Amino acid sequence: KSKEAEIKRINKELANIRSKFKGDKALDGYSKKKYVCKLLFIFLLGHDIDFGHMEAVNLLSSNKYTEKQIGYLFISVLVNSNSELIRLINNAIKNDLSSRNPTFMCLALHCIANVGSREMAEAFASEIPRILVAGDTMDSVKQSAALCLLRLYKTSPDLVLMGEWTSRVVHLLNDQHMGVVTAAISLITCLSQKNPDEFKTCVSLAVSRLSRIVSSASTDLQDYTYYFVPAPWLSCKLLRLLQCYPPPEDGAVKGRLVECLETILNKAQEPPKSKKVQHSNAKNAILFEAISLIIHYDSEPNLLVRACNQLGQFLQHRETNLRYLALESMCTLASSEFSHEAVKTHIETVINALKVTERDVSVRQRAADLLYAMCDRSNAKQIVAEMLSYLETADYSIREEMVLKVAILAEKYAVDYSWYVDTILNLIRIAGDYVSEEVWYRVIQIVINRDDVQGYAAKTVFEALQAPACHENMVKVGGYILGEFGNLIAGDPRSSPLVQFNLLHSKFHLCSVPTRALLLSAYIKFINLFPETKATIQEVLRCDSQIRNSDVELQQRAVEYLKLSSIASTDVLATVLEEMPPFPERESSILAKLKKKKGPGAVSVTELEDNKREGGELNGGGDRGPDTATMAASNASTPSPSADLLGIRSAAPIGAAPANAGSLLVDVFSEAGPATPSAAVNDDGFLSSAPPSEDPAPPLSEADELLNKFVCKNNGVLFENQLLQIGIKSEYRQNLGKLSLQMCWPKLNVQTKPVEPLVEGGAQIQQVLNIECLTDFSDAPLLNIKFRPQQEAQKIFKANHSMDTEVLKAKLLGLGTALLDNVDPNPENYVCAGVIQTKGQQVGCLLRLEPNAQAQMYRLTLRCSKDSVSRRLCELLAEQF
Repeated sequence: KSKEAEIKRINKELANIRSKFKGDKALDGYSKKKYVCKLLFIFLLGHDIDFGHMEAVNLLSSNKYTEKQIGYLFISVLVNSNSELIRLINNAIKNDLSSRNPTFMCLALHCIANVGSREMAEAFASEIPRILVAGDTMDSVKQSAALCLLRLYKTSPDLVLMGEWTSRVVHLLNDQHMGVVTAAISLITCLSQKNPDEFKTCVSLAVSRLSRIVSSASTDLQDYTYYFVPAPWLSCKLLRLLQCYPPPEDGAVKGRLVECLETILNKAQEPPKSKKVQHSNAKNAILFEAISLIIHYDSEPNLLVRACNQLGQFLQHRETNLRYLALESMCTLASSEFSHEAVKTHIETVINALKVTERDVSVRQRAADLLYAMCDRSNAKQIVAEMLSYLETADYSIREEMVLKVAILAEKYAVDYSWYVDTILNLIRIAGDYVSEEVWYRVIQIVINRDDVQGYAAKTVFEALQAPACHENMVKVGGYILGEFGNLIAGDPRSSPLVQFNLLHSKFHLCSVPTRALLLSAYIKFINLFPETKATIQEVLRCDSQIRNSDVELQQRAVEYLKLSSIASTDVLATVLEEMPPFPERESSILAKLKKKKGPGAVSVTELEDNKREGGELNGGGDRGPDTATMAASNASTPSPSADLLGIRSAAPIGAAPANAGSLLVDVFSEAGPATPSAAVNDDGFLSSAPPSEDPAPPLSEADELLNKFVCKNNGVLFENQLLQIGIKSEYRQNLGKLSLQMCWPKLNVQTKPVEPLVEGGAQIQQVLNIECLTDFSDAPLLNIKFRPQQEAQKIFKANHSMDTEVLKAKLLGLGTALLDNVDPNPENYVCAGVIQTKGQQVGCLLRLEPNAQAQMYRLTLRCSKDSVSRRLCELLAEQF
């Protein structure tokens, strides 16, 4: 009835079981099973169990199924892989595996899979494949063996080597037993993802088995039929396996597969054979997996269009999940040159769902994604208008992503740039809080780079600023554009210089400090453009609210701008405050913002489109934002850290480490100066930076094989070992390219962006290079990389001296390290950091000392950037404590 009563009852039972186990009277198998089962139940209730393990191991030697089952169940749940009993358990498992009793073999295999430890893999990884392919093994045992091997492969892939068993495992796809095939295909799919060439013979067998299932009548029970759908789980797994490979090269196999896919699409059109939800779920599961395979191949125009039409029928289905899946798949189909036009035919349905009929927010988000994916020059204005309309009532969780997508589409498909300006200003008006710096930076970059739109932009932003309630981002855009191009509309009395100034200044006191600083820069620009405003603006700059402003940035700008306008001649002022030059041609930074918003590893639909179809025009700078200090005077003011008005976020210092540098720190460019270092992967995997003058390491022996993977694709992993993974993510347009690599090559003009010098364990950094192809070349560029992982040494030893706290602190400080407080979650531990200086190098060291006063022992852990230093320091310090 209460927690206390439960604990009391459990303690009583535990005492009874303990007395039974320790009693003089030997327990029979049934009693052992009963008490072990009770212990297991108590553990599952959330209470600790510290005895009974040996009794559970003893049950494994029983010849009764129920006793052996409870023993294995207890071990699977409670025994740690580091237990001293693991050897006894392994011996019992080996006995059962060699017993040829199928029930006992299955129990043993289930236990191996449930524990799944590396020790289990080392003991049985070579034995299980033999059981799996043996001709005399029962079907139920084969099924368990396949799933057990899959579990071990996922936990310890280096220990599960198929070798001679590969061919026989693949041929399990022909097995007559449904359970064996279903389990085997899960194993083969996992193996194929890591070693596709080794298992490529599975393609023809998978197609054959799929054809047999798809072409069979629903009453044919040669394979399992589920609610009139033949073998739905096996069909889905076969289709998923085929997605690990390109289209079959053999014409007959490919023809048979195309026929299977056509049959699946045809069956989807047939009236349902049952009204049960299980029937429709099974049928649709196969259909969506088949469509995924069609999209993966992207080589059959007829199938792609049919898949698109089939998905279109689900857009108004009453099942929310079907609508979601249909929209998600159509997003991918929109990137294919074969099915893009077919996807566009559903634009009205998608728009209607977005604005009216759809209630589920996740489905609405997918509908917005599909509109974005199907957009091209023919429908850009319609789609952007609909997305702007939806944005006014959109869920707050998706507004920022919607804003980025509208901004990207407006720029990418802008032919009339007055439309682009109108769109972005509307975006700021409707969802100003969600318009990031990248968006309003970008509109300014494009206006500066296009003479034909500057006058229109000045007029439009002037009108927008006249609204009573005006978002601060609109004030930023207005201040910048009027400061640069206000003279283009000054001829109209309604927008005379003083009217423009008064309009901007009316917003001044409602804005944040960075925006006020930008407006002050616009004011000094006005003095250059419109000398008649000089006295009015100087009066504003001279007032106490500016000269004595509590913010040092605003105060300094006001003082310097006032002095500049007072002492500089007209010519000097015109030179200092001349119009901003065009921004260099770079890719829009909004796309990078969208990818970051969608999460790591996400590839936006726009990128997929660019691989398939003609992209939009790039018209402005990339990551560089509007430089409001240059907009005034390059050396007139020193920006404060709190107001990055330049939009040029300075990179972290090369030597700086991230604040959360964790367990494994890889010092990529520790000695790098402004120049990009030459680097090479050493054979021993222990790497360090090298100055540019060092000779690069010779190319890897497998360099050609690694590089050839990217002849027909732009993204993927170039190199990987146990310490480092190097990926390529590239884009090319005409003679320009961008990829995340560093390299030096005389026939390529390469511009790099700095990256953090430290890579935290499990983290990922990306270095972007902008590349221009200067002339043709045949030899591939050579990528050289060096890095230095911190090496760890650890020792557990008996205390040689007193474990007094002050004495320990004195010794650690005497070593020359800095003692770091509040770093370790255990306040009893000591954490130190220091650097060992030599003439040729510096070796960073991290130290943790963990005392155990009760046991009079220490655990000392050292992690240094040089392995030999870690080991030697560990030996020396162990003698001091």
